[in-house]
Amino acid sequence: MFFWAFSTRQEEREPGSFERATMEEKAPSFKNLSSREYQGHKKKVHSVAWNCLGTKLASGSVDHTARVWNIDPLGHGKVKDIELKGHTDSVDQLCWDPKHPDLVATAAGDKTVRLWDARSGKCSQHVELSGENINITYKPDGNHIAVGNKEDELTILDVRKFKPIHRRKFNYEVNEIAWNTTGELFFLTTGNGTVEVLAYPSLKVLHTLVAHTAGCYCIAIDPIGRYFAVGSADSLVSLWDISEMLCVRTFTKLEWPVRTISFNYTGEFIASASEDPFIDISNVQTGRSVHQIPCKAAMNSVEWNPKYNLLAYAGDDKNKYQADEGVFRIFGFENTQHS
Repeated sequence: MFFWAFSTRQEEREPGSFERATMEEKAPSFKNLSSREYQGHKKKVHSVAWNCLGTKLASGSVDHTARVWNIDPLGHGKVKDIELKGHTDSVDQLCWDPKHPDLVATAAGDKTVRLWDARSGKCSQHVELSGENINITYKPDGNHIAVGNKEDELTILDVRKFKPIHRRKFNYEVNEIAWNTTGELFFLTTGNGTVEVLAYPSLKVLHTLVAHTAGCYCIAIDPIGRYFAVGSADSLVSLWDISEMLCVRTFTKLEWPVRTISFNYTGEFIASASEDPFIDISNVQTGRSVHQIPCKAAMNSVEWNPKYNLLAYAGDDKNKYQADEGVFRIFGFENTQHS
């Protein structure tokens, strides 16, 4: 079943100027907020993710390690971090147990997936899969983990036993994977410019959405459960209504392939990043860009905190000697507290 992306629904009309002004009046101002830098990795950071309480941030790096940082949302106190050591290749993506604030899972190029206790820094479970892992995501109820590898194979793990319960190889390029908020739908973005929407747990294809004119790289699910967004190599971000499976809006600020996107905790804003010299923050309802965060390098990962308007981001930053800086940053702190 194919749907064309830009057949925007009639009833989803653009807000009028009065409505836009009202929305913008109510919107939080990002203008006077600043970013802080966090250094700990020896090589570039590929992935950043917040725990379910928004109090800890995990970072995964090319240096074969992950780190967990205790972050005060108001920016107070000294930041403590703990190193998670055990992988023998790049930690490409990580995600937290949606129900447990101290359990984090990592996927690496060494073919393993590891589950860590963020309090002790110890690996509590690990499993070796068939290929170099590049994607990982938790089912919203915390019972299953989906892992994607470079060979376009999907593995579903039962978290309790930490063993594969399902494997499927796709005959097209799979770029990113996600469950919807109820766990009943499973999404794959593909190199063909489509989004495959599968029923879960059967993994039967429900829809093939022709979303973009080039490969679809990344996907984010709105925490309210109304929308999902797709970032593409065509430099556009498309916003989709989950119940209708129709594209309702596109965001056009970026000029390079979109590498990473994230909705904020209220579902009001979407951050998107690429090789452009800024991260764009746009209003989901109006489609308007409301703020841009300058950055010095291509971005690998942006993720909003699940409780506060704090955006973590990491990219290919280099120092003056052209070596990886190994940093990530968090935007959203009051300037007065900036150190």
